[in-house]
Amino acid sequence: MGKKSKKEVVGDCAKGAKIFKQKCAQCHTCVESGGNKTGPLLFGLFGRKTGSVGTYDYTAANKDKGIEWNEKTLEVYLTNPKKYIPGTKMIFAGLKKPQERADLIAFLKKETCSD
Repeated sequence: MGKKSKKEVVGDCAKGAKIFKQKCAQCHTCVESGGNKTGPLLFGLFGRKTGSVGTYDYTAANKDKGIEWNEKTLEVYLTNPKKYIPGTKMIFAGLKKPQERADLIAFLKKETCSD
């Protein structure tokens, strides 16, 4: 028997906006002028290294992870943040549904980029 190929999940930005509002907005902002809240500012997220917003007090785990945020790393992180970065202070349990992660990533890509 051959391996099943994983069907690519396409994110819906509008659905991602709702997820962000429900699960992320109390701790994060996406707009450049938004600043940090309980969590760091997400503007400029894509292409940025973990633990690199200079005005935010990250844990050593976040600073030392050394990965660059992109669709792949966010997919893994948003599944289970504490598993991907043990020692993070982010209390969010994660999004178990692949479609919800894809929707949120689509929203973040649109809203956090300066382009």
